[in-house]
Amino acid sequence: MEKQTNNPPVDKRAAVESMFDSIAWRYDFLNHFLSLGIDKLWRRKAIKVISQHCKNPRILDVATGTGDLAIASLKLNPVSVTGIDISKKMLEIGREKIEKMGLSRSVTLLEGDSENMPFAAESFDVAMVAFGVRNFSDPLKGLSEMRRVLKENGFVMVLEFSKPGSFPFRSIYKFYFLNILPFFGRVFSKDSAAYRYLPESVMRFPDNEAFLSLLRSAGFETAMQITLTGGIASIYTGIKK
Repeated sequence: MEKQTNNPPVDKRAAVESMFDSIAWRYDFLNHFLSLGIDKLWRRKAIKVISQHCKNPRILDVATGTGDLAIASLKLNPVSVTGIDISKKMLEIGREKIEKMGLSRSVTLLEGDSENMPFAAESFDVAMVAFGVRNFSDPLKGLSEMRRVLKENGFVMVLEFSKPGSFPFRSIYKFYFLNILPFFGRVFSKDSAAYRYLPESVMRFPDNEAFLSLLRSAGFETAMQITLTGGIASIYTGIKK
């Protein structure tokens, strides 16, 4: 299943790794606090969407962080769940959490780069990522790599922030992301740079039809979008043919 890879130094990759290492100790708390717990509902919805397409799959969770989506995917009764991330600190916290929950035999977390994965082609039935694609150095390359490791008819699921289109919700959303979120992130994590980067990365990221186009460019067919909570987040899906 494994293959040998070489990870060339990438400026954004190093910066993202360092940033998430620095906020790992507060990451779970801030995720739930700043989203008022809605992120948990979004993950459950994402898993429900996967369940409609796959039974007992081999799952890859890319940019797994502390493993929340990987843990949630156990409801699918998978053959295996493997999560990868470039942040060693996030993985450490994820492994501790998984061990405390008694799930060490069910979920495996590994250090790995989304754009150069240590897996052979056609290793998984499902490749998923939550709130991670916008942190890829090259989103198209990362999505193409996810396609490479999927089996024929494999399913990709991307849960990511998107920008609401209607006024005044769009204005409120933008104010929250660019002002409220960085303030509380700075207070609780002591890393002001990280919580400036995160909302800015959301504002820059191609969403809605632009992201569906990116999925198609990566080779996925039947690309679809499900909007969540007024368009604050979206579930994007596709199939490898």
